[in-house]
Amino acid sequence: MMRGRSDPAQRKRVITILCVLALFLVFLYGYYGSLFGSQSRGASALEYGSRSLRKLGSSYLGGDDDTDGKLDESSTKYGQEDGDDDVTVKSFPVCDDRHSELIPCLDRNLIYQMRLKLDLSLMEHYERHCPSPERRYNCLIPPPIGYKVPIKWPQSRDEVWKANIPHTHLAHEKSDQNWMVEKGDKISFPGGGTHFHYGADKYIASIANMLNFTKNNLNNEGRLRTVFDVGCGVASFGGYLLSSDIITMSLAPNDVHQNQIQFALERGIPAYLGVLGTKRLPYPSRSFELAHCSRCRIDWLQRDGILLLELDRLLRPGGYFAYSSPEAYAQDEEDLKIWKEMSALVERMCWRIAAKRNQTVIWQKPLTNDCYMQREPGTQPPLCRSDDDPDAIWGVPMEACISPYSDHDHREKGSGLAPWPARLTTPPPRLADFGYSNEMFEKDMELWRHRVENYWNLLSPKIESNTLRNVMDMKAHMGSFAAALKDKDVWVMNVVPEDGPNTLKLIYDRGLIGSIHSWCEAYSTYPRTYDLLHAWIVFSDLEKKECSAEDLLLEMDRILRPTGFIIIRDKQSVVDLVKKYLPALHWEVVAQTDSSSDSDQDGDDVVLIIQKKIWLTSDSLRDSE
Repeated sequence: MMRGRSDPAQRKRVITILCVLALFLVFLYGYYGSLFGSQSRGASALEYGSRSLRKLGSSYLGGDDDTDGKLDESSTKYGQEDGDDDVTVKSFPVCDDRHSELIPCLDRNLIYQMRLKLDLSLMEHYERHCPSPERRYNCLIPPPIGYKVPIKWPQSRDEVWKANIPHTHLAHEKSDQNWMVEKGDKISFPGGGTHFHYGADKYIASIANMLNFTKNNLNNEGRLRTVFDVGCGVASFGGYLLSSDIITMSLAPNDVHQNQIQFALERGIPAYLGVLGTKRLPYPSRSFELAHCSRCRIDWLQRDGILLLELDRLLRPGGYFAYSSPEAYAQDEEDLKIWKEMSALVERMCWRIAAKRNQTVIWQKPLTNDCYMQREPGTQPPLCRSDDDPDAIWGVPMEACISPYSDHDHREKGSGLAPWPARLTTPPPRLADFGYSNEMFEKDMELWRHRVENYWNLLSPKIESNTLRNVMDMKAHMGSFAAALKDKDVWVMNVVPEDGPNTLKLIYDRGLIGSIHSWCEAYSTYPRTYDLLHAWIVFSDLEKKECSAEDLLLEMDRILRPTGFIIIRDKQSVVDLVKKYLPALHWEVVAQTDSSSDSDQDGDDVVLIIQKKIWLTSDSLRDSE
């Protein structure tokens, strides 16, 4: 008997069968690929990323039925038709684990795949570039492997769980500067920085001493309240200012130190992803008493000093810019040249040196327009045109010009703000810009005091004094929601819509912080960064803009921490719509009331309080075991 030789006819039959089978599989792939592609965006959730999707369901801890129950277009409208009330979304696709830190409008993959022609020297690749609706990730962002409920404030200022932000490259790269240190299952923050290796607290006291402030306290008896820290690292400077009743907007891009803002927010320190590039920053004019740059690696002389002029726009009358950098003290030829040119520029901007010691210089902005008026004709940089609105900021290009003060600020020789904490409850002078009276301001403050008191009564079975830290008010108006939280150990990111009255300047004048934003787009923050989101008529506003409520729900889920809370205050049809998405989002109702429960004037409002469950992928569970 011969062995190892096959019958030629039999071999031919086998090859034929394999070819037929291959053709059948190609047909199935083509058929179902086109079928899924024609369905809702849930099936094309990773339009410009990985197409490896897993549904939220049996693959997840505490999952619901493994069904793809996206609502059809007619059932996602705010006003539901009769007979639609029983339609519930069962599940959403879940993004691949590789996208656990997705920031949709700051996504390098999107920039690459859209082939955007950006000027890297102007930092355009670090600015916002949002996906069009058909390119959005319509899926849930999974937590990283081993994710834990974040450590509570104030302990979180000094240490976080390593599993929550599994990136230790900064600990090694900045080991000589005490940014952060890897310690077992945690990452600790000794309080160091690029310029202040031995602690932010000593560095802050030295700045106060340079300015001759009482008891070396930088808050200057409440007169210095809001600070802007550009190129902030992991925000230790801002974190250590909090104990002095100073709140800091810490800003950094998603650059080579990719997770610095993520670490800041995980620590419970206010922070925002952004860059001094080509667009104005999302803050109004005259918002900060102090700007700070500690070796922030910014070329302040580029484009006729346009970046320094953006800082000038943001500083209040008499505001300071503390600059710690080699140019301020080094004696080599290159640094001396930069220092000479920068000194000449700020002198033409009417800044003066308030103090200079060792490696730090502090400039001060003028209190009035007098110096601007006394400059020689043709002096550069010029004053901005009279029709330039320094508070127009959403998507507005920077201008290489000086924003002069209003007549009021010029006459007052300053902003006329009360010291903190009286500033929080004192009607700010810029109320008049909106035609608001002091009485309207006080009524608004009292209204939100009652509302917040009611919210906390409803939340009380679920929270303790340290449960919440990072809070976002998604439509802040005059900031009275945040003001009502003054006795809580929280900070609030006050968001003001880009298309309404720019009341954000009133919020800053009250000693609070925030940003302009459109909720038709994703916010500039990492996933899992806020403990509480407050949405007052945000969905109703979205309806008027014809933007997607479903996209907003997914965005809220992205930025909310597991076990975090959402307070929705809106009309009944909005609440009904949101409740249909609860199973798919893994949210659960904590409480629901109408506005009569807090003696509210807006009798049609309904209050819905939701908690986000914590869930992990089955892959994460296996990897962490």
